[in-house]
Amino acid sequence: MATVNDFTPKEQPQWCPGCGNFGIMLALRNALVKVGAETHNTVVVSGVGCSGKDAHYVRTYGYEGLHGRALPLATGIKLANSRLRVIAMGGDGDGYGIGLNHFVQTCRRNIGLTYIVHDNAIYGLTTGQTSPTSMKGMKTKSTPHGVLEEPIHPLALAITSDATFVARTYTGNIPHMIEVFTQALAHKGFALVDVLQICPSWNKVNTPEWFKTRIYDLNKEGHDVADKIKAYEKALEDVHSGYERVPIGIFYKVDKPTYEDGLPQRKEKEVFEHDISAINMEKTLAKFI
Repeated sequence: MATVNDFTPKEQPQWCPGCGNFGIMLALRNALVKVGAETHNTVVVSGVGCSGKDAHYVRTYGYEGLHGRALPLATGIKLANSRLRVIAMGGDGDGYGIGLNHFVQTCRRNIGLTYIVHDNAIYGLTTGQTSPTSMKGMKTKSTPHGVLEEPIHPLALAITSDATFVARTYTGNIPHMIEVFTQALAHKGFALVDVLQICPSWNKVNTPEWFKTRIYDLNKEGHDVADKIKAYEKALEDVHSGYERVPIGIFYKVDKPTYEDGLPQRKEKEVFEHDISAINMEKTLAKFI
């Protein structure tokens, strides 16, 4: 059985001191161990951003793709070989801005993968521009007079798009992150985990002190994770929308058939196991050229 050390590479992470990414990576490695994952059948796919290095800092198969394109890459991998445990990682700008349409489509298809979003409400890698989850009125490099738009509600969007597992956790609570990641990894279907993340370099508003007085554990208050309407209402209590109490935990969870289970190409064997040597590619390409 794999240990945390098995998932820990020799390379040292190169994030800013105090970055929430360190906690996310620690929690992910521990969660992988708890669900009995193995390094050889796990794939981490990342987009571009501070979280883009995640594929390098977990000792599994990894792929660092284009900005906003982690989910279609992860989808392709899962459809080709559903035996793999596939994890997509990205930031709020990567997933809720540039890759927003991919996010919605992956939710409704119920692809069997886990999506962990590093939600620090800022574009950190490019040194502090407004992101889709930045608070209204927040002053950044790209909005020096304050953000005009309302922030996006990622959990509410996921629920209305029929994601089957929707959760939120916080980098200031490692045990909670491990537990939520573990449940997400064990879920059969698309699992979103939005991680409220500290960015000490560029987000000077959503600090640990700011979070400390607002966050509470939704599941300790008797929330029914099967109640979609209640989950949606709680998902609107978003940290970046000015609520004084902000829930973390499992918001919504339901069991449904996955997209890959319905693929006719997988009825007898995995897609990658099909023999394509006899396919006439010239005839196929002629239909499209």
